[in-house]
Parts: sequence; C-alpha cells; structure tokens
Amino acid sequence: MENNQGLKKRMATRHITMIALGGAIGAGLFKGSASAISVAGPSVLIAYLVGGLVLFFVMKSLEKLVLDSEEPHGLSGLVQPYLGNHAADFTDWVYWSLWMINIIAEAVAAASFLQLWFPNIPAWIFVLIIAVLTSLINLYSVTFFAETEYWLAFIKISVIILLIIFGVILVAKEVFNTNLIATFSRMNNHGGFAPHGIKGVINSLLIVIYSYGGSELIAITVSETENPKVAIPKAIRGVIGRIISFYIVPMFLLLIIYNWHTLTDSSMSPFVMVFNKMHIPFAGDIVNFVIILALFSSINSGIYASSRILFFRLKNRKGKYASAVAKLNKHQVPQRAVLFCSGTLYIGVVLSYFLGDQLFNYLAGSLSYTVLLIWFLISSAGFVLACKNGSLSGRSMSIFALAALFLICIGILFTNPIGVTVLTAILYFVIYISYQKKQINQ
Repeated sequence: MENNQGLKKRMATRHITMIALGGAIGAGLFKGSASAISVAGPSVLIAYLVGGLVLFFVMKSLEKLVLDSEEPHGLSGLVQPYLGNHAADFTDWVYWSLWMINIIAEAVAAASFLQLWFPNIPAWIFVLIIAVLTSLINLYSVTFFAETEYWLAFIKISVIILLIIFGVILVAKEVFNTNLIATFSRMNNHGGFAPHGIKGVINSLLIVIYSYGGSELIAITVSETENPKVAIPKAIRGVIGRIISFYIVPMFLLLIIYNWHTLTDSSMSPFVMVFNKMHIPFAGDIVNFVIILALFSSINSGIYASSRILFFRLKNRKGKYASAVAKLNKHQVPQRAVLFCSGTLYIGVVLSYFLGDQLFNYLAGSLSYTVLLIWFLISSAGFVLACKNGSLSGRSMSIFALAALFLICIGILFTNPIGVTVLTAILYFVIYISYQKKQINQ
C-alpha cells in the first residue's frame, strides 16, 4: 500500500491479541504487583478493578475509532480526524516516548532477575544481550516477530493460568480444613482490608495503571494486520477480559493464601511462593525463567511499537536523516528505526548505575502519567466520534473514562515524586511545542 511504503499485512488476530498481552503483561505484574500490595494491602483489588473498568471503556473507544477509520494507521491516524493534526502528532510522539521509557524499565527488571542466577555479571551485559536479540527478532520480518511474540506471550500466560489453578487448589484445601469464612477473612488480618485507607488505594493506582498500559498497542498493528476492521475489534474484546482476569484473579488468590505482609516482605516472587507450596521442584528457577521471558516479551513488543511509530512520523518528512531512519529493508521492516529504538536500552544501563533499584519506581511513575494521557486522548477522540454519530452509550462510556482518568491523575499527582512529575511535564511540553516549530518553518 502506498501510504505504508511497503509494510506488509501479515499479522492475524491471534498474533495481535498476543502482542497486546505481551505489551501489557510484564514488569507491572511480575515486579510491580508486590509494590502495589505493599502500599494498599488487600484493597489493591479495588485499584485493579477500577483500573480494569477504565481500561474497558478506553478500549471500547479504540474499537469504535478503528471501525470508523477509512484506512487506519497507528494511534495518530485514529485520533487525527477527531482531535486534529497537532493532537495526532502529539499522541504519536508521547506514545513513542512511553515505549522508549518502558523498554528501559523492563530491561532493568530483566537484568535484576538474571542476576539472581549470575550475580557476578554486570547488568549492562544482560541489557546488551537483550538489545541484540530483540533487534534481530524485529529486523528479520514482521511474521517472525509476530510468531516469536505469540509463543513468548503464550508461555507466560500458561504460567499465570497454572498459578490460578494451583491457587484454587490451595484455597480449596484451606476451605476444607477450616471453613469458607475463616479462609476468606485471612485477607483482613494485619490492619483490615484497607490498612492504609483510601490513600493506599490511590497510591497503588500508579502501579496498576502502569501495569495495564500496553493494551492499546493493538492500534499500532493495524497497518500490518490482515483485515484490520475484523481482526482488531475481535482482538480488543479478547484482550480486555484476559488482561483484567490475569491481574485480578491471581492477586485475589494470593491474598487469600498468604497475608499481604508476607507477600511484600518476602524477597521471593509470589509466583515462586505458590509453586513452592505445591512442591514443584526447582520452582524458583522455573518461575524466574518465565519472568525473564515475560519481560523479554514486553521489551520485544515495545521495540516493535516504538519503531513503527518512529517510521510513520518520519516517512513523509523531508531531510536526509528522516528518510534514512524511515528506510525499509528487503523484508519491509523499518530496520534503522528498530536499531535506533533498541539502542535506547543502553540509556538504562547508565541510569541504573546512578539510581540503582529506585530506577524502576521512577520510570513507573513517569509511565503512569503517559498511559493516562494516551488513554485520555483515545477517550477524547472516542467522545467526539460518539457525538458525531449520536451514540448515547458511546458518549456515556467516554465521559466516564475521561472523568475517571482525570481523578486518577489528580491522585497520582499528589503521590508521585515531584521530580518525576516535573521531568514528565517538561517532556510533554517539548513534544507539544516541537509541532508548532515544524509548522512555522514550513
């Protein structure tokens, strides 16, 4: 197709469903969930439910935008008819920055898990290996990337399902040995259901929103998806339920099996704790391996998303640098955009040297703002579309999503470190004024 400059439509519904799950199920679940529990206690379930409800309405808006678009290409192509060129440009660059920051966060997390096996090897070695592997996967062809991501996502989802099965077995044993009320009331030990009150729930929303971010990655695949107006809505409907259930159900079971203090105080992953309780041999090593695969999968999806955004933003620009980065290889892959985006991983090495273990929390704080902003822009475009079509249900869903996102943002604003907020605001400001400068120069 002309406007895609040779990008091939080679992805099916099963691919884009797993790619979206690959982007959304990563460090937020395996590394961030313990942090969310520590600040909210059992009431973290409320945060995951609220975040899931907002995600549902945002994704429904995204589905409507895809169906209404004549020839969709990325987030900017979906929001541009309703919010204008400036907002479309802003949306793409903000979303690009989200994935640039996210792959660093995921790489730092992956390196920390790899160092459990190889404590004497510096983190930058692991980041280098991750960068090379993800670059090769993304450079070969979109079909190879899609198949790789499909199986990576399949593995980590299988482990989550196993955790749910084991969790149900363990809860059933507890109910059989005691009774239903005694088993479920365990969640209220150590300070009750909400030991830190409403403030704890709001604080945990920072991690929850970061965790759910990546679901909207489906929009980036439209230019390489066979029959997108059928495949994308179908994938969206499948992804919503799976993401919410893969977060809320395991969390609910874990909070019944263990008191929340145990989950946050232990250096062991909650997944490992459950597998150990089921007497699975080498549980720690198995779960650690799967967590690393999950993080690798999320990085892989991130490089795909960021390279496609960069390609679309630069392909129509004049200038030798823009045209050079947007060049496609013989497999119709934007190879230089892939290399540029994967190269960002090395920034994480430098940052981790200075910030250490706090780097993940700083990055998660910034990413929460960006996920909220992207969801706000999608919902805004969905609201304009609903008004245009006279859809009362569409307007109602969009208004709820916009109001909820605004309130969550206010809550996060008061709980996030001021440095993270200021740096994120500066990033948005630079992205916003860059469009104006481009228009002035034309």
